[in-house]
Amino acid sequence: MGLLEIEGLNKAFGSLTVTRNVSLSVPSGRKHVIIGPNGAGKTSLIHQIGGQLQPDSGRILIDGAEVGKLGPEGRARLGLARTFQKNTLFPKLSVHENVRLGAQARFGSPFDLFRPARRSTELDDRAASLLARFGLDHLAQAPAGSISYGDQRQLELAVALSGEPRILLLDEPTSGLSPTETKALVGVIRSLPDDLAILMIEHDMEVVFSLADRITVLYYGEVLAEGTPEEVTANARVQEVYLGAGI
Repeated sequence: MGLLEIEGLNKAFGSLTVTRNVSLSVPSGRKHVIIGPNGAGKTSLIHQIGGQLQPDSGRILIDGAEVGKLGPEGRARLGLARTFQKNTLFPKLSVHENVRLGAQARFGSPFDLFRPARRSTELDDRAASLLARFGLDHLAQAPAGSISYGDQRQLELAVALSGEPRILLLDEPTSGLSPTETKALVGVIRSLPDDLAILMIEHDMEVVFSLADRITVLYYGEVLAEGTPEEVTANARVQEVYLGAGI
């Protein structure tokens, strides 16, 4: 059983079905990438896994425990973290403060004004360590809204990792990045902990095939194909659907 298990997930908005009987498994240490055309249901699937959207039926399990009744905060406590297509940073707070708040939400009380000084120092140290790892330590005191878009994408990833998650959901992490920024972010993703289970939506096929251990292809809410990058590339139906799209 994978660290993250999705079993028969279904979701519809009236006559529009966004996920139909979707199942997948992401073991610890694997990078599983979801691809598909616009409207395939990729982000809707991630929203259901993250707790931002309730499925109509099916099960979501983290380390064997069903989490369907838990909201995003409850799933975060079980080790699930995510990023979004658009940055969700606090633009007026410093880069350091953004990461520190992420750590505080997971390991402390966000509104505790009387926390022990030692605990406060631990959170600051955790934030500083992550910024150094991402090469953002020189921007620690800059407002998050003032740094480049590429640095903001890396910062959002640092915030997601500040709670030491076991499962990481990435929604189009390279969207809007230049080739140089994309290459840098791919390097960061490759350097993430070996035991982290990663489920990622990505549109850049070069990124997909450079990172993925396994690929799921969604098409109008259904799983069209799943397998290793080599198996997906050789799939005739995938070739037909993505004709001219770079697969």
